[in-house]
Amino acid sequence: MDAVLFNLTTGALMVLIFLGGRTVVGVETVTRRRIPWFAVGLTVVAVAGIVTQLCWSGAMDFFDSDPAKSGWWRIVTSVFMQNGGLLGDAFNLVTLAVIAALAEWFWRGPLMLALFAGGIFLPQLVDTLFGATGGSTDPRNFAGSSGATYFLGATLAAALLLRSRVVKERLLGASVPVLGLALWFAQENGHGLVAAYGFVLGAVVWLAGRRVLDPERDLTRAPRRTVGSVTAIVRKPRAGV
Repeated sequence: MDAVLFNLTTGALMVLIFLGGRTVVGVETVTRRRIPWFAVGLTVVAVAGIVTQLCWSGAMDFFDSDPAKSGWWRIVTSVFMQNGGLLGDAFNLVTLAVIAALAEWFWRGPLMLALFAGGIFLPQLVDTLFGATGGSTDPRNFAGSSGATYFLGATLAAALLLRSRVVKERLLGASVPVLGLALWFAQENGHGLVAAYGFVLGAVVWLAGRRVLDPERDLTRAPRRTVGSVTAIVRKPRAGV
């Protein structure tokens, strides 16, 4: 029962993160935005990680982030290993692809990758600074992309809170760290805590760079290839049939 509740509350937090990201980007603008190639690349790497696990039985032992093992690369490679079973792995891949795309449209590709990297390194840094005992605050359990994904998505919630003038939208943005911290204190759910970390970093980045960030650039200077144009190409053969 505890595991079911944990999964439900973790999923609820992701729903809020997704809604916040979709709102700050503008769901009606998606078809006019460029293909999020950085997000596509990140997702391809995650898929390659799963394929590696399927093809090599020793992949998890070599790439995970178990502190009992040596290897400087583990903190990064462990993000692209998955240990949540079929449904958990699928959830991680889908949420990574969607949240990374939303974040790329808002922050642009290089900054999105930098914030994703923050989701990889900052939880461990905070654990080290505060001398975490009884387990890391990082929810990856030595492997998995969920921690960095929740962190990245929460940066969009911060931007929504600070950027929007609509009360409902600001409440949606604020609900992410509130629920995240509630999950941490009630369940020791690390997804909630890393979401709070991401929210703080997102707020700092938006406040520091809002004068130069241009989330609407795709809308004012339309790219040659957009989500809508690719969708039209995919649908055209079906229409002919």
